[in-house]
Amino acid sequence: MSSKDHQSVWASCLKIIKDNVNLQSFKTWFEPIEPVKLEDDVLTIQVPSQFFYEWLEEHYVTLLRKTIKRELGVNARLEYRIVVENSSGNNSPFTIDYPNYNTGANKNPEIAAPLVMGTSIKNPFVIPGLKKVNIESGLNANYNFDNFIEGDCNRLCRSAGYAVAQKPGGTAFNPLVIYGATGLGKSHLAQSIGNEVKQNFPNKTVLYTNAERFTNQFIESLKNNSINDFVHFYQLIDVLIIDDIHFFANKAKTQDIFFHIFNHLHQESKQIVLTSDRPPRDLEGVEERLLSRFKWGLSADLQAPDFETRVAILEKKMYADGIELPKDVVEFVAYNITNNVRELEGALVSLLAQASLNKKQIDLDLAKKIVKNFVKNMSREVSIDFIQKAVCDYFEVPVEKLKEKTRKRQVVQARQLSMYLSKNFTKHSLKAIGKHFGGRDHSTVIHSCQAIQNLMDTDTKFRESVDDLQKKIQMSIS
Repeated sequence: MSSKDHQSVWASCLKIIKDNVNLQSFKTWFEPIEPVKLEDDVLTIQVPSQFFYEWLEEHYVTLLRKTIKRELGVNARLEYRIVVENSSGNNSPFTIDYPNYNTGANKNPEIAAPLVMGTSIKNPFVIPGLKKVNIESGLNANYNFDNFIEGDCNRLCRSAGYAVAQKPGGTAFNPLVIYGATGLGKSHLAQSIGNEVKQNFPNKTVLYTNAERFTNQFIESLKNNSINDFVHFYQLIDVLIIDDIHFFANKAKTQDIFFHIFNHLHQESKQIVLTSDRPPRDLEGVEERLLSRFKWGLSADLQAPDFETRVAILEKKMYADGIELPKDVVEFVAYNITNNVRELEGALVSLLAQASLNKKQIDLDLAKKIVKNFVKNMSREVSIDFIQKAVCDYFEVPVEKLKEKTRKRQVVQARQLSMYLSKNFTKHSLKAIGKHFGGRDHSTVIHSCQAIQNLMDTDTKFRESVDDLQKKIQMSIS
């Protein structure tokens, strides 16, 4: 084999390997390898890290063995040279050769086994000798599926999260990326998954952390020359939940280490759950290779809750705390705080605190004072959802009936009155109003408004009912 040099041999090996692995795997695990030397049918290659070496040994040993033998013959061997951090004070890396073992006890005799390094590496993330079952999950036990209120705004996310919790790593939702604006319950849902997994699979190791903490741990591992321990720690995890991955933006080295951890966990069918304030496609400053992996599973968005869901959230909170509030107060809070579940619950806590500390009765006036602290400019316009709810409560008709094709007199009247009030109290176009009522067109809205006006002109009792509803709506925005 003297006619061949290490460069040409490795180039030939890469051609074979490229035909046997997918393109992404080839770029990740084989392109960074550098051939070092070729002596007596032993090819030495240099890899970037201990973790890199172990990944090759675990996943590609057979392919490497066959490839090397094909190029160099049946006596071919492979040795590794691993670049490790220099702890002597200067920043230049040095290498450790992992020589070939020619013993029958070697697990993979054609691939050189590593020597055990003389110095032990301290793990800054776990106590030395700590077992997987002792790793703290970082989860808040108060976050679970039972107190995560389901609505149209979050049904997909909740269903996907529950499916993942029943079969972590075994669904198509891996990774599961939950995205949405601040305060909509991303952390709540992500930790609910973790708590459910812990309950269903006590032997699985679950870890919840956020991207900022992950980054700080990585920086510390760089300072302490303990990157291997950092990586190995995260490789132990069966269900990894990382909050706020948008924090990785423009942090190239953090992204690189997370990329390798992600690959390992995914390859081992471990579950990955990520949250972000925006969908993967809109994450700026994040490498494309990471974004492509985020898109492997399911990206599900959490939307702002509708009026009914906001009321349900408040009622659930009230029930859990053993308190009861007037219905008009609950609806007022739910109507005015629309985009943030955290603020919604915060307003309720503030309301209770004010009533308790100042010995005041909880009424609509107190609610208005409290809500002003949470809403900078309280809207002067009601929503169509609020009007529908108010009318349906008055006539004792389910809200969903307004959107159905039924001709029952009570439902038709409630629908027409809701359209009438929507036209008077909102700035929505006739087309937009019709859309809120099962996709009806603008002519139906015109007809409904005319029908209500005619009925008010001829039926005094009905007119009084409309006046009552209008006062209630007016009071909610005064």
